[in-house]
Amino acid sequence: MTNGDAHTPAQDEKGRQRPFLPLVTGISTLLDWSGRIIAAVCLGVTFATLLVNVILRYAFGSGIAWAYEIHAILLPWMVGGGIVIAAARGRNIAITLMPDMLPQGPRRILSLAINITILVISVSVLDASGPILKAAKFQTLSTLGIKQYWGYLSLFYAFAGMSVIAVVDIIRTLAGEDLHASDYETSSLS
Repeated sequence: MTNGDAHTPAQDEKGRQRPFLPLVTGISTLLDWSGRIIAAVCLGVTFATLLVNVILRYAFGSGIAWAYEIHAILLPWMVGGGIVIAAARGRNIAITLMPDMLPQGPRRILSLAINITILVISVSVLDASGPILKAAKFQTLSTLGIKQYWGYLSLFYAFAGMSVIAVVDIIRTLAGEDLHASDYETSSLS
């Protein structure tokens, strides 16, 4: 810190150290990376499977039978990975008109309310997904022989990830960070 006006996320406005914040923020970073890895692997396997299947169909007249079912497992995981990435980066769909108009204090209160709402909704979805996951254990993909459970498990991953990220953002907001200012105003989506 060279000037007295700036502070890092590990310090508050008065320059006091907040050593827990890098650890808490690291949780979001870890979830971001898990989503990236999941999405990249799913996309890569889906693309490779489709490419090989097309080549086999044109070259030999028949393709891979399970290539028509693999998307039932991989696509939900790709979407779940994308949801976690968006939540970790604060890039989910948002209308920022109100936070943009508010001063820093009320903006933090709004951020806290939003993240508490996200947490409540995510935990509610996790609670409601239990019966779906139990039922999916009895559904099997005919060619692959894999239980649909593995695809539906992505629902649990996505909403558990959103819950953890909401808790992280609540902690960061209570620690004095202005998440809206750091995440939205200084970034470009172009």
